[in-house]
Amino acid sequence: MEEDKVLVVEDEEDTRFILNRLLTKNNYIVKLVENGQEALNILKDFQPKIIIADWTMPVMDGLQLCKTVKESEEYKTIYYILLTARASLKDRVTGLDVGADDFLVKPVDNQELLARIRSGVRIFNLQNELKSIEHSKAIVELACTIGHQINNPLSSLIMSVESLKAELNNKSVSENEEDFFIIEESIKRIQKFVDALKNLQSPEMMDYALGNKMLKID
Repeated sequence: MEEDKVLVVEDEEDTRFILNRLLTKNNYIVKLVENGQEALNILKDFQPKIIIADWTMPVMDGLQLCKTVKESEEYKTIYYILLTARASLKDRVTGLDVGADDFLVKPVDNQELLARIRSGVRIFNLQNELKSIEHSKAIVELACTIGHQINNPLSSLIMSVESLKAELNNKSVSENEEDFFIIEESIKRIQKFVDALKNLQSPEMMDYALGNKMLKID
């Protein structure tokens, strides 16, 4: 089962300690940083489902971090909880406008925070499940399109080979039998590949070379 990771971005040491103890006790994998810039650095190696960030911090505050995270294709599905002592409606609107998914006013009740985190994890998982479905659908549609595009010139090639054999006398066909065999076997392999593309249902990627992936075709 995939671990639920939480990144805590908080410049107050006592608050970091309390949040770390609370979240660890509730079986979350936790990383702690002191400002938004440190958070961006750690995101390169630590992919959380939830970011809990204080609004007011040195170097880069929680609002700037939120804006940066939500503008990134790689990180935008991370559920972002903004913590602040600001309780005005204007501040809440400002936080939500930059992309914060949730907003809690300090001091935060532990049980409420845990409930918001559980909700955030569910939303994160759902978003990524939908993203995976859309990605798979796009691959299937692309494979089907490629299959149909290959099929048309392939049909022309088959007809041309048959026509060529019909126009040649038996002696010429016999003399070029090996070449015709290679062509016909290659056509069969392409036909098999086209059929696999057109009937692809559950696309899987496999490792190829130089860190690249390749679509697995049975």
